[in-house]
Amino acid sequence: MFDKILIANRGEIALRVIRACREMGIASVAVHSTADADAMHVRMADESICIGPAPSTDSYLSPLAIISACEISGAQAIHPGYGFLSENARFVQMVEDHGLTFIGPSAEHIRVMGDKITAKDTMKALGVPCVPGSDGGVPDVETAKKIGREFGYPVIIKATAGGGGRGMKVAASEAEMERAFQTARAEGKAAFGNDEVYIEKYLQKPRHIEIQIFGDGKGNAVHLGERDCSLQRRHQKVFEEAPGPCITPEERARIGATCAEAMAELKYSGAGTIEFLYEDGEFYFIEMNTRLQVEHPVTEAIFGVDLVREQIRVAEGYPLSFTQEDLTIDGHAIEVRINAEKLPNFTPCPGKITQYHAPGGLGVRMDSALYQGYSIPPYYDSLIGKLIVRGRDRTEALSRLNRALGELIVDGVDTTVPLFHALLQEEAILAGDYNIHWLEKWLAEDPFSTS
Repeated sequence: MFDKILIANRGEIALRVIRACREMGIASVAVHSTADADAMHVRMADESICIGPAPSTDSYLSPLAIISACEISGAQAIHPGYGFLSENARFVQMVEDHGLTFIGPSAEHIRVMGDKITAKDTMKALGVPCVPGSDGGVPDVETAKKIGREFGYPVIIKATAGGGGRGMKVAASEAEMERAFQTARAEGKAAFGNDEVYIEKYLQKPRHIEIQIFGDGKGNAVHLGERDCSLQRRHQKVFEEAPGPCITPEERARIGATCAEAMAELKYSGAGTIEFLYEDGEFYFIEMNTRLQVEHPVTEAIFGVDLVREQIRVAEGYPLSFTQEDLTIDGHAIEVRINAEKLPNFTPCPGKITQYHAPGGLGVRMDSALYQGYSIPPYYDSLIGKLIVRGRDRTEALSRLNRALGELIVDGVDTTVPLFHALLQEEAILAGDYNIHWLEKWLAEDPFSTS
């Protein structure tokens, strides 16, 4: 077993890993920028090391700084959390080259799934259903138009190396293709240093369904059901639930088995999430995240497993602590992402927390690094907390979420809490009848207008 693990992250996810380490009797090492010297993850860890100035490029995104911190502290393994270097194949290779353990999949698997075209080709070969579209990258506008005519409009142009909604443009007709194509290429080049794009059929009213998988790296893998992450703003998830309100047990078993079998054949190691668009009973692969997801707690809530603990065990070489037969769904869980943002424009709102009170009670979990007096720095993501609730069924989970949101106090900065109060008044949300376009359309109606 590892004696000491370094967490190459910050905020609530760093705390999440520190807590798992403490329960397992493993010492934890926090790294931090100068802007995070007073952060909760620094206070909670057994050790802490400053790795650079405030900009993440000089601290949390610096492989040399992270590896140096391991050498200084004597940590044997690195847990990347999510974001930052968690899906950086070059970093993983450096970690392994320095005789350290990366708590996650291999560099090769990260590399394969990090390129959207290669990932799609790999999944097709493994029997995973994919969205109809181009075979590989599309070199020019004329080829793009030909593909549009073949599959029918609308289509979506995506940067091969894209993510987080960047480098994605929809063309509703051939007349819109040139502008959408060039814009997607330009965004891909600016954001990822790669202007290659591919094209897929644009589904009209799909839901975003993702399957949680776990592999031991030796040819064994399981799935832990699905999460519905369809409520999104600018391709960023804000509300996630498990199980999906529209997925039948038969559909869950079918797509879950397909994903688990694919990961077993791939000999995938650790946690991963296979994301799909779902429409009219069919699943279409869009990408795989080779890391822990922000929304992993809803899966933990309904299956009663600790995914971070399992990541650490598998990285140590142990077999999975559960089989597919052991994994049964118990109840319903919902997570809402609390951001330090000012509505209605979702403008980042850093500042000092003057009062903070986390909700509690049966079935309520608050993952946050906030405390009274803490100053949220302006340099990083605006996510400041995740409120997770579990009920015996979806109705109870929604009721519990409403109650917990009423208990939550975050003063000193604006947050997105009012968004969730408002959503819980909407019939479509209460009925679970929404898709990936629903939230954008609802927000376009200016629900927070005071006029």
